[in-house]
Amino acid sequence: MSTLALILIVLIAVLHLYIAWFEMFAWTTRGPKVFSDFPRDLFEPTVKIAGNQGLYNGFLALGLIWALIIADAAWQANIATFFLICVAVAGAYGAATTARRILYVQTVPAVAALAALWLT
Repeated sequence: MSTLALILIVLIAVLHLYIAWFEMFAWTTRGPKVFSDFPRDLFEPTVKIAGNQGLYNGFLALGLIWALIIADAAWQANIATFFLICVAVAGAYGAATTARRILYVQTVPAVAALAALWLT
């Protein structure tokens, strides 16, 4: 794995750990600041839904971390590829259904990491 791919995967994993924390534990406090276009009165009623989303983001982060500790280079690349594709797809769906900026926060870095992983 190239140094660039490693750095990007670590950054994406850290980002998704933050997203997991944010959605699971800070939805009502940070949510209105991050999603200013979302009606303020809906943050409290959607706490459980956001927490569920956060759990999935945590799984994405853990999958990427798992990929980094696999000793076999081929399996490391395969597992990293799978979880980066999951991140890219989740970001594309989020951009299409929630906020366009999710494309730049999730999908673009995941695609860049995939390129770094497979083209170097």
